Amino acid sequence: MEISGIISAIVIGIVIGILGRLVVPGRQRIGILLTILVGIVAALIGSAIASAFDVADTNGVDWIEWLIQIGLAALGVAALDRTRARH
Repeated sequence: MEISGIISAIVIGIVIGILGRLVVPGRQRIGILLTILVGIVAALIGSAIASAFDVADTNGVDWIEWLIQIGLAALGVAALDRTRARH
């Protein structure tokens, strides 16, 4: 992965993290930095999953890849929120 790919993963990760947070109902007890970090990780893992299923590069917008990434971010935000609620 080149530096431009890493930078775009970070930017997309920020968007994915915020969208993932919006998908989870209710108030989350995690900060914006953790949300962004979850989004970056979800974007990278989601891209790998989309590549494994050969849906990463399509003509036009890669909707399936975005849905995978947003779903992973929502799961990550919800999981972190649950662990924060226990403390």
